[in-house]
Formats: sequence, structure tokens, C-alpha cells
Amino acid sequence: MSAPLQTPPRVHRLKNGVTIVCDPAPGYETLALSVVAGRGSRWEDARRSGWSHLLEHMVFKGAGGRSARDIVESIEASGGQINAATGHERTSFQVRALAGGLPLALAVTADLVQRPTLDEGDLAREKHVVGQEIAEAADTPDDQVFELAQGAAFEGQPIGRPILGTVEALAPAGSDDIEAWRAAIYAPDRLVISAAGAVDEDELLKLAEAHFGDAAAPAVAGPEAARFTGGEAVETRRLEQAHVVFMLPAPGLTDPDHFALRLFVEILGGGMSSRLFQEAREKLGLAYAIDAFSDIYEDAGVLGVYAGCAAKDAGRLAQVTGEQVKAMAAGVERAELARAKAQLKAYVFMGRESLLTRAEQSAAQQLSFGRLLPSAEIAGLIDAVTIEDLARVGARLITPGLSASSVLGAKGAAGAGGRLREALFG
Repeated sequence: MSAPLQTPPRVHRLKNGVTIVCDPAPGYETLALSVVAGRGSRWEDARRSGWSHLLEHMVFKGAGGRSARDIVESIEASGGQINAATGHERTSFQVRALAGGLPLALAVTADLVQRPTLDEGDLAREKHVVGQEIAEAADTPDDQVFELAQGAAFEGQPIGRPILGTVEALAPAGSDDIEAWRAAIYAPDRLVISAAGAVDEDELLKLAEAHFGDAAAPAVAGPEAARFTGGEAVETRRLEQAHVVFMLPAPGLTDPDHFALRLFVEILGGGMSSRLFQEAREKLGLAYAIDAFSDIYEDAGVLGVYAGCAAKDAGRLAQVTGEQVKAMAAGVERAELARAKAQLKAYVFMGRESLLTRAEQSAAQQLSFGRLLPSAEIAGLIDAVTIEDLARVGARLITPGLSASSVLGAKGAAGAGGRLREALFG
């Protein structure tokens, strides 16, 4: 029996700039809808720090005549789930639903994005809730250490501030302020409606036009360009384990070295066969948990390493990390590169098997590249990366002579950032 024919995703635009991506998937009995605004906390100045995240909370308190309870019950009563997330560069509203659930899903998300109630009493209560969330993050070492590293990497910039913001910045925000902020960051010029799975293209377009066709786009200034400043942040606490994060400046999303960077990260610390796992954990026993990662924005990126270790081992761990980055810049083995390519391609193709991932990825690609990138094209770009490309990325990581580090734990771990710099830059 032959497999169902796959229909490639199709992109449409409304007159006001709203982009629609329809990605039907034969054989599925469910759908995923992502309504993604291509603005987030990077658009905030210091006095509005955390307003985007607060707004995301507030729209669920009531919208389009529905109460907070009505919003979730209407979706869940039809077998669906609804969620949202705020990032540095995007805010996403997500619904998973059974086939036939698109009209309700799009009606509810349209109300959240365009017609929230924003009651003053709800706003006061939600500020208190977000304040607790901020406190919880500060109390969680493996959350706080990343916030410290981000602040050190991009000191004094919106992208270096916590997405949650601060209690002080949230306090003066009134409902009119939050409504003005909603109109700015959810404006239709950077709004993508992306649906995957059991969806009909004609139905999606009609619903999108009905719910979003009249949205207006106010003028919004672009975000401040990201500048990797580097620096150190140390927070001493009485903990059994030290948490450390190291960061280096890296290419951004639209940079030609994007996939070379991701392969560099995979080889460095992307799995149990990676260099850092084998050297720092298996051979030297310096850490139970150690991973390399990349945080990639449209105009900048970072290569990062996180580890949890004994305080006395933090310095040696930093040294090993720096040595491995330098060694990779000098060259990697063909087998390492082949293994990393297989892992990264598996990630791409496995992601296509999740409807929500498909919807989210399509929206992100439209916002960043202005087009969709087929999986086969991405696989081709991965396959094209050479050992020489990785050496060039390694040089780009090291040449600026900048690093950021954060250490949270016992006092004995405080010098880890200096050991990293010494290993990298001499």
C-alpha cells in the first residue's frame, strides 16, 4: 500500500502583513496551531523589563468576552491543550486539538492576541504571581546561573536581561500601558499563523482573514543590536554542588556559519560521545552533568557550556573546556564530524514528526528568513559543512578574546572564569 502523498507547506499573506503557513499532514487525526508574534523581550527598554512576559500572562485572565476559566475550558472540553511562551525574540501561543478543532483554536488565540480584557484587578494579582515566579527562578541554582551568564555576556542590553523582568519594572505598569505594549509587540507585520496536521488550507485562510484581517500595525522601532561584551558573574551560596556556565561569542541565525556552529557544539558537548562528556566526565570525573549548547538569535549567538561539579573541580573543568575548544579549532576527526552530522539531521527529521514542532519551526523560519526551509535543504546544508568550516568557526569563537562566565555555589568555585580565559587566550 503506498504512503499518502505529502503536500508541501504553503505560505500566504493577508493585506495587513499577517503571514499564514498551512502544513497539512495526511493520516493525522490532530492538528497544531501556533500564532507567533516575532517580538519579545529584546524590544523592551529597562523600564519595561518583563512587560512582554507579564502581557502573556495577562491575556489568559480574560479575552474576547471569555473569562480565564472559559478560555481553558473551551479548549480542553474539545480535547485540546493551550499554552504560550515568551522569549527574547518571539512570543508564541500554541494549541493542540483534534481534527475539526481549528475554528475554536483560532478564535481563542485571536482573542488572546488582539482582544484581552486587561482588568486592573487581575493585573495587580498577576504582578504578584510573576513576582513569585521571579523569586522562584532566583532560588533555583540551575536557572539562576544561566541568567547570570546571559547578563555577563550581554551586559546592559535588553537581550542580557531576564525575560521575567524585575518586580520594580513591573510595578508601575497599568492596564493602558500593557494594552499599548500589546499593540506594539503583537502587531500584524511580524505575526505568523502556522498550522500543521489535520488542517484544510481554504478553511485556515478564511478563518485567518476573519479573525486577523482587520488588525492594524503601529510603527515599532527595531531591537538594539546585540553586542557580546563578556564578563564574569559569581554568586556564592552554600550548596553541595557548583553550577557553572561558560559562553563565547558565536555566529547568529542568518550567518553562513550557522550549521557549522551547531556541528561544532554537537562535537564539543552534544551527547555522551562528545569531547567534553568523554574527557571531563568519563576520563577525569570532574562533573556528573556537562553539556554544550548554542543560543542563537537573528544577529548574534553564543556557544555555551553548562556543568554541575564539586566546587574544588570548577577551575579544572573550566581549563578542560577551554582546551577542548582550542583543540577543535585546530581540527576535528572525520568520524566526529560524520557522527555530529547524523545527530543533527536526526534532530531535524525527528522534529518534523511532531506537529507542534513543525508549526513552530515554520513560523520561526518565516520570521527569520522570510521563507520556509525544507528539511532536505537543511540536511544538504549540514552535509556540506567541512572540517575547514569547523576550524573557521573555532577561530571566530576564540579570536575576539571575549568570554562570559557565571559561577553559583561555594566560594572555592569562584575562579573558574579566569581559568577558562587562561586556557583559551593564554
